[in-house]
Amino acid sequence: MADTVLAGPGAAPAPAPGAQASPGAPPERDSPAPASPAKESPNPVLQGFGVGLILLAVVALGFVAYLYGLSDVQEARSQVILYQRLQTQLAQVGGIVAPLGPTTPGSPIAILDIPSIGIHDVVVVEGTTPENMMLGPGHLRDTPYPGQAGVSEIFGRRATFGAPFANLAKLQPGAFIETITGQGESTYTVAAVGNSKVHIVDHAPNQLLLFTASSPVVPSYYVEVDAHLTTAPRPSPGVAHEINAPETLLAGDDGALVLTWTWALALILVSAAATLAAARWSPWAAYLVVVPVVLAVLWNLYENLAALLPNLY
Repeated sequence: MADTVLAGPGAAPAPAPGAQASPGAPPERDSPAPASPAKESPNPVLQGFGVGLILLAVVALGFVAYLYGLSDVQEARSQVILYQRLQTQLAQVGGIVAPLGPTTPGSPIAILDIPSIGIHDVVVVEGTTPENMMLGPGHLRDTPYPGQAGVSEIFGRRATFGAPFANLAKLQPGAFIETITGQGESTYTVAAVGNSKVHIVDHAPNQLLLFTASSPVVPSYYVEVDAHLTTAPRPSPGVAHEINAPETLLAGDDGALVLTWTWALALILVSAAATLAAARWSPWAAYLVVVPVVLAVLWNLYENLAALLPNLY
């Protein structure tokens, strides 16, 4: 007698291999996979704002690098060129080619040496605007040249563009200052060191006044060095009758603001053109063409931004 196997309660018999499902049974269906949440597309306005902030941060960091690094290289190169030019002029018979009175702003007019604070063969240029003093110390145009009769004034930067007067406040009374112009060598002796808060009162007829910013961080006032001429004074052919606002102590050049905005707009346009070119053509080819243009625009932008800062800084 065949054994009979009974199914347990609630258990369905397993279908035999190769057996077909009964016609009345509902077909088995795979359970649907859970739907993944739809990804939200980024807001183009917010995305553009974020990219703009990143670019602004890069430009700001680049300006800091220019101001405290590349500007020194720029000033050193200008000093080499100006020194060679002035030496050639001074080598002429009697130094008649070298300027003796008011001349084109930015032209080399004297060589300055202050051994006690490490200033050697520094070229002084005509004019004290921020742009003039990117080349080196500047001579105030409405004062006589160094070595000439009267009170001569020279401004120098404290923290940027080579910082030629970084150690000016360390000068002590009795230190020597030497200058060379087209009229020859002259020597001064430091009489006093003061600032815009502690004014120096000196009625000596022939002086050299040196000025720089009080601080390499926040130039809120200026440092002044007063020196007396100890060699025979030279005659002066005259001085400029008036100077402009950007030539005064701790002044910036507001006129550079228009050029600053112009170069900033140029940077935006070049960046937009680079983005479009990279999207339509090869990115590497686009960047290869645009990068030199961007660097040139940035350099001009940084120069004009620096001109807005105080001329003694």
